[in-house]
Amino acid sequence: MSSELININVVIADRPYPLRVKPEEEERVRNAAKDINNKVKQFQTQYAGKDKQDFLAMSALMFAVEASSFQNKTVINDSAFGDKLDELDQLLTATLKG
Repeated sequence: MSSELININVVIADRPYPLRVKPEEEERVRNAAKDINNKVKQFQTQYAGKDKQDFLAMSALMFAVEASSFQNKTVINDSAFGDKLDELDQLLTATLKG
């Protein structure tokens, strides 16, 4: 992994943003900008007459909700995985003692 940063430009809601990112993160950043623009366009078609700032705020909220939901699912899956490991540990311990 390179610690060098590269300069890129992304356009979000018709505004350019110059960024410095790690080369391995460039594609992820560009894809995120594309996702934001798609969400903004979706809101523009649904809610005509609003300001772009409103669409950006609504997009940010939607992505935050999705991220929160994903984090909650990960915690639940990790918890279930931990429970299964504990169960297996108990079975192995019982088998080794018996």
